[in-house]
Amino acid sequence: MKSHVSLEQNVCVICGTTFDTGSILLDKRLRASMERHTTTGWGLCPEHQKLSDDGFVALVECDPQRSGSTSNAARMRPEHAYRTGRLAHLKRDVCTKVFNVAIAADQSCVFVEPGVIERLQKMVQPASA
Repeated sequence: MKSHVSLEQNVCVICGTTFDTGSILLDKRLRASMERHTTTGWGLCPEHQKLSDDGFVALVECDPQRSGSTSNAARMRPEHAYRTGRLAHLKRDVCTKVFNVAIAADQSCVFVEPGVIERLQKMVQPASA
């Protein structure tokens, strides 16, 4: 059933889950034009917002073969990214050192190709004796 009010939701840029923003949308003409929930854009779910606030950058593994086309491969957009489900979180300063690239203070995630997270895990796991 349509209504003139709707609860706003965003999609988490990191995990892809839909979450409530806490905002209410209103049709100015009071027409019954909206569903109960309306997704308006991208954001961070509460879990990933806390990690970002704590200084972490999420590495989001994406499959380049299944991801949508982009005009600039170095700048994959969230709507084009086919997430594999593998995630890792690194402190911002560690991420900058490991990848030798500056990470903007407001950047919460980086899309990485398959194998990057696995290689990082091998770097921190102790060698078996």
